[in-house]
Amino acid sequence: MTIKLVLDSQAINNLDLFAAKNQIDSTLNKIIDYEQQLQLMIDYQREDNDPRELSEIPEIRLWFIRLDAVYPWIPFLLDWKTGELVRYTAMLVPHEFNRSEGIIFNPEALEIFVMNKIFVLSDWLQEQNIPSRSRLKSMAQLFGYELDDAFFEMI
Repeated sequence: MTIKLVLDSQAINNLDLFAAKNQIDSTLNKIIDYEQQLQLMIDYQREDNDPRELSEIPEIRLWFIRLDAVYPWIPFLLDWKTGELVRYTAMLVPHEFNRSEGIIFNPEALEIFVMNKIFVLSDWLQEQNIPSRSRLKSMAQLFGYELDDAFFEMI
């Protein structure tokens, strides 16, 4: 049940979450069925000679910051297999691009982001009665972090 959400320039420039809210809110009754099913299609108009990656455009980043403020648990919905979680993270975490290595996140900022999402998702998944430990470990591993079971005993 892949959900494709198209973000156009107007929505991004106006910080308009209407389409996102409609798509996301429609999943809430059966949220477990939509785990890792959301793809964000960005259709942002820019000059042909604009060399920036989408995550380097301030307007796009600001839209994602707003989305994250409204739905801090959205990594649960993002399609990790198609790179949506990493791209989403790039919108929120300072990084650089390397031709051979791809995205290189600021290590301290990435650690703060990942831990914030672990705490947010841990609480949210518990509220939804969805087992969380393996999901959270997988998410952390995607970014190069290993979470020990003892960590989960603390939270």
